[in-house]
Amino acid sequence: MSCTTVLVGKKASNDGSTMIARTDDGFFDVKNLTVITPDKQPRKYKNVISQLEIELPDDPIRYTASPRVEKGRGVWAATGINAANVGMTATETITSNPRVLAADPLVRLRKAQSRKEKDVPGGIGEEDFVYIVLPYVKSAREGAERLGMLLEKYGTYEMNGIAFNDENEVWWLETIGGHHWMAKRVPDDVCAIIPNQFGMDEFDLDDAFGKKKDHMCSADLREFIKDNCLDLNTDGKFNPRNIFGSHSDNDHIYNTPRAWFMGRYLTPFSHKWDGDDAEFNPQSDNIPWGLVPDRKVTAEDVAYMLSSHYQGTPYDPYSAQNTGKRGIYRSIGINRTGVTSICQIRNNVPDELKGVEWICFGSTAFGAFLPVYTNVEKMPKYLNDVTADVSTENYYWATRLIGALADDNYFTCIQMIERYQSTIATQGRQIIREYDAKFADSKDVKVLAEANEKLCEMAKKETTNTLNNVLRDASMHMKNGYNRADN
Repeated sequence: MSCTTVLVGKKASNDGSTMIARTDDGFFDVKNLTVITPDKQPRKYKNVISQLEIELPDDPIRYTASPRVEKGRGVWAATGINAANVGMTATETITSNPRVLAADPLVRLRKAQSRKEKDVPGGIGEEDFVYIVLPYVKSAREGAERLGMLLEKYGTYEMNGIAFNDENEVWWLETIGGHHWMAKRVPDDVCAIIPNQFGMDEFDLDDAFGKKKDHMCSADLREFIKDNCLDLNTDGKFNPRNIFGSHSDNDHIYNTPRAWFMGRYLTPFSHKWDGDDAEFNPQSDNIPWGLVPDRKVTAEDVAYMLSSHYQGTPYDPYSAQNTGKRGIYRSIGINRTGVTSICQIRNNVPDELKGVEWICFGSTAFGAFLPVYTNVEKMPKYLNDVTADVSTENYYWATRLIGALADDNYFTCIQMIERYQSTIATQGRQIIREYDAKFADSKDVKVLAEANEKLCEMAKKETTNTLNNVLRDASMHMKNGYNRADN
């Protein structure tokens, strides 16, 4: 999946929470937000892409997920927060290079070539990761450790980046070839930005093979690098991006511009991002993986970055100015996004309230991020009961309709969209504050389900109102309009 990821350490956020967020950019995948309880989690799992069967532990815990609604194509759970207040998002498809992939080939399904042969299953991947990891871990570190173990055991058929968070830590894991991996704890005061490209540009191998305080990796990574002459660094520093990543022409159109926009947003003063003497430009290969932001970061900031179409730059495809550069770079907020979530684990509330998932369906440029509590047994119908066919009765399709109509009428609709996004965030925060207080008084977790129903009732009202307004505006701009005394 061609996605974009933002990670926020607890000292980089405005309220001490950790956040992991990602756009899940499939091919118009129909998604919902659901809760998978232990009785619904299988003990034997078989994936679709690789036909691999896996025995799962017998002690899963409840977790949220955003799977594909259409059956028969695998789970693709995408993102979620479990009952232990651990968040996970999987995956950010990342790049590699021929040297790595030749040394440790990806583990793909091998179909039988004759009747005497049998298919040879492939490895695990994005279809599986959340489903086979999140229900079995109690911390972000445990998430990275379990996934690392599974990668070494089964291998993977693709290059991916995966994030985990709990109330204290954020961990980022990147796969390397078929069986290798490395994971790094995001420093507490840092935001990490990843745009479909191998991201880590610093890594402490001594720590990974020693105390494992902030770094972990596959057991033979040092030998793998040495035996295959992979180290391209010349300055004595270990930069994994130089070893395992890519620096292609396509990266400069598809990947690095997204990192440039996010870095520019996070550090407008401490780094120079524009002009002939810019420290970084949209095609720079050395944009840092992690940045200390110039000010504290909010969930709304994360949503803004993940909604980017290079607004305020010459590259905005919606710009009214003919800059000669409009649309030349791949936007972050694109039309085929299925779901985007911000998994927020809060620090300043009781355990029962820590997990909040901000959910947005469809194009983030036109959708709104709705916060919901994750410590519930089920999600409201507006989020959960998403149909494969178009319907205005659920958040997914209503958002998709708004985006499709507003895109071609951007200048007349954008004010409606911005008002809609602000209203959902404002009223969403008000309801979360209200029910934080209700729980403090009652100590009854049932009020969280009540809160989610109220949040969805609000979201449905505002979404329907915005859809009405956008549809009317789009109708006014139809090409067969004729106003000569016929009304």
